[in-house]
Amino acid sequence: MLLLKTRSIPVDNYADYFSALDDGRFQPIFVPVLEHRFTHIALETIKDNIKQGAFLPTGQLKSSASKHYGGLIFTSQRAVEAFTLVVEQLRQENVNLSDWLPAELPVYVVGPATARALRRLELPCQVIGDGTGNGEALAAFMLQHYNSLFQAVDVRDRSKPGLLFMVGEQRRDIIPKSLMSESLPLQERIDVEELTVYETGVMASFAHDFEQLALPKLQKRETQWVIVFSPTGCKAMLEVLGILDQVTGKVSQGELAKLRHTHIATIGPTTRDFLRTEFGIEPDVCAELPSAEGLGEGLLAFEKP
Repeated sequence: MLLLKTRSIPVDNYADYFSALDDGRFQPIFVPVLEHRFTHIALETIKDNIKQGAFLPTGQLKSSASKHYGGLIFTSQRAVEAFTLVVEQLRQENVNLSDWLPAELPVYVVGPATARALRRLELPCQVIGDGTGNGEALAAFMLQHYNSLFQAVDVRDRSKPGLLFMVGEQRRDIIPKSLMSESLPLQERIDVEELTVYETGVMASFAHDFEQLALPKLQKRETQWVIVFSPTGCKAMLEVLGILDQVTGKVSQGELAKLRHTHIATIGPTTRDFLRTEFGIEPDVCAELPSAEGLGEGLLAFEKP
């Protein structure tokens, strides 16, 4: 099994799960696709905001707080890694985070892997929303949950603070659009401030690394799984597999027979729809939930006699 992602450190749930699943027959191998560069100015901004009390309740705001947020949003592991750097720096400075990130501060996450990574930081604030599975569902959850915390707030009162959303420079805008939609009653809208904490690009070595791992089994017609975690790198993957028509940019239907023993799975509908729309190929499996467990269930169901 080739997982087109960077192995998470110190623990990777996909490695642990698939190494044990069905007597370890999937044998997970990680093929890094993305190169992430943290935006250090943004990390300094977050650190300063925490130290200035930007995440404290309205009644406890410090006079130095130029910003005020009522919660945080995370939808990617990389954003959590960026935030982890901030937390580690503050702890090295002997900052007591319990004084600045209170227990009542909601931290919204889109999936279980993101939630686990945040909970390992052992912060006092609550990590919630990990059962939602995608941005649309998380946005709906936040509209209900966050607004319930401010039911007594008058529509003319600006004391309902917005949320800080840590993102990469490539992201969907479904969450901000959903929370700030003009179709919502004014009192239900939630301000969202996006802060780009990392940039992403395709690793120069990806095509070569993937070719070295995938082609031997492809040529020998041995069964293998390729797990795709994002749209980035999909074109290079399909070119290596030899099924992309260089003229049309779509998958050549005449070449699909090459994939008889090489199966493609996606971690969720965003990547599945990208493969459909951009390249005209239907993945064999799309995980119902964006997790190792959700992916494993899909693979086992596909291979079930």
